[in-house]
This record gives sequence, C-alpha cells and structure tokens, in this order.
Amino acid sequence: MTVKELKELINATDLSAPSSDREISSGMVCDLLSWVMAGGSAGMAWVTVQTHLNVVAVAALHDIACVILPEGIKMEGAPLEKAIAEGIVVLSSPLTAYNICGLMYKNGVQ
Repeated sequence: MTVKELKELINATDLSAPSSDREISSGMVCDLLSWVMAGGSAGMAWVTVQTHLNVVAVAALHDIACVILPEGIKMEGAPLEKAIAEGIVVLSSPLTAYNICGLMYKNGVQ
C-alpha cells in the first residue's frame, strides 16, 4: 500500500508534504517516542496523537513514510513547518487510532 492509498482509505487530509506513491513497509501506533525510536523503521506508517517537534525528529530519524494523527488532530506551528521542511508526510484522519490500524492491517500493512 502506498501513502496515497492509505490517505484515501482512512479519509485523511495532508497537513504537510503531499502524499506520495511511497510504499508503506509496516505500521505502528504509539505515543511513547522512545519506543518508536527503538522500534521504528524506514517506510513505516506511524499513528500517534503527539504533535510536537520531537515527533518530526523521530520521523526523520527513521525515514518514516508518514505520521498519522487520528480523530481529526492537527499539527500546527513550528512542528508542521519542520515536517514540511523535512518532506515528512503528516496526515490527519477523522478515524480513531484503533480503526486506522485495523484498516491498515486488513489491507496488508503488517
């Protein structure tokens, strides 16, 4: 599944860089940054409610395919500006984190 396909699947909007045809290799839902730093991987789709600057730093560190904010959460200000500068895709979906992960799993993201 690509980031563009995931965006459509979860009815998300792009908050930063436009969604791409980049393949998603895996998924993770976690709000503990140290856990994502330890277990994150390139190409991963990361679901989190966190919106601060360190989220962007961790996403850049692991070359994460996209950060997904559930329940209509928005990223704004300096964190969003940094995501844009780093080319990190940040999506906002009206769905819950549980539903987003279920849809990713059902559609082949392990």
